Amino acid sequence: MKKMVLFTFLLLTLIFVSGCATILERYYTPVDPEQTEEVLFNVPSGATTSSIANALFEEELIQNVNAFKAKVKMMEVDGMMKAGDYKLSQSMDVETIINKIVNGDTFVETITFTIPEGYEVRQIADKLEAEGLIDREVFLDILANEPFDFKFLEGVDRQFLLEGYLFPDTYTLKASADEYAIIYKMLSRFNEVFDETYYARAEELEMSIDQVVTLASIIEREARVKEEFPIVASVFHNRLKVNMLLQSCATVQFILQERKPVLSYDDIAIISPYNTYMNAGLTPSPIASPGALALKSALYPDDTNYLYFVTKETNDGSHYFNETLEGHNRDVKRGN
Repeated sequence: MKKMVLFTFLLLTLIFVSGCATILERYYTPVDPEQTEEVLFNVPSGATTSSIANALFEEELIQNVNAFKAKVKMMEVDGMMKAGDYKLSQSMDVETIINKIVNGDTFVETITFTIPEGYEVRQIADKLEAEGLIDREVFLDILANEPFDFKFLEGVDRQFLLEGYLFPDTYTLKASADEYAIIYKMLSRFNEVFDETYYARAEELEMSIDQVVTLASIIEREARVKEEFPIVASVFHNRLKVNMLLQSCATVQFILQERKPVLSYDDIAIISPYNTYMNAGLTPSPIASPGALALKSALYPDDTNYLYFVTKETNDGSHYFNETLEGHNRDVKRGN
């Protein structure tokens, strides 16, 4: 008789526990599977499983406090949930919410900005300041004076404000990022692009890194069509080999700080070390931020005998290329 009573008790207990588990499981599901809009939920330092459960219930992110606590125990993560801000939604089930908090998958407010290829430091500073991300004077002072431990900056004259080395790209940083952090991020991106094979190739060409970046910046500002970048690069390499003036309009535009579509005779007669109509060789520093294609083209130009190029009349950014001045003059007439 006693055995029968004990068996009945155990059976009823099992049924009760099973029934409770089944009931709790109903509450493990999302509050509203269709509601994917995320809300910011804060877990304060020192919060307990109970306090987190109550707060989640008040925010209508879970259906049942006890079910949440039961799931935490089942997952063996009691006391392991981390403080911080989390983005949660009613479409998340209880296990997903617990995992996010246990893993510390916190929400971090970020900023995003884009620097186009061919931007000069002055334009980068203006853009970032206009977007409320920097103080322009602080930004420029860091460019001139703060140390950065990157191999490619060895020997670079800081009076040029790291022109050419702030790599053009789209960046996402923490909202708390200051001017130094922004500059460091852009230099780090340059460091990723300019890998060891590029250092070896620069040495093979007997060019310093600064010369490569300077040439790449001129290519960036002159080339428009993707396929023409290595061809434009070949023109400048060929001119440098024979000590011929580069005669790049982009270098004069850099002096003017204006992207004039047509330069006057007075413009190309400006006395400046950046005027490649007046001075042989490269400019004293880069004139803009070259992108990945321009850097690669500066290091690996096409094998041509071209010495000249001029914009086509099609106005699509493409050029006529020629080996002789006579042929170039014919191209100029066609382009006009």
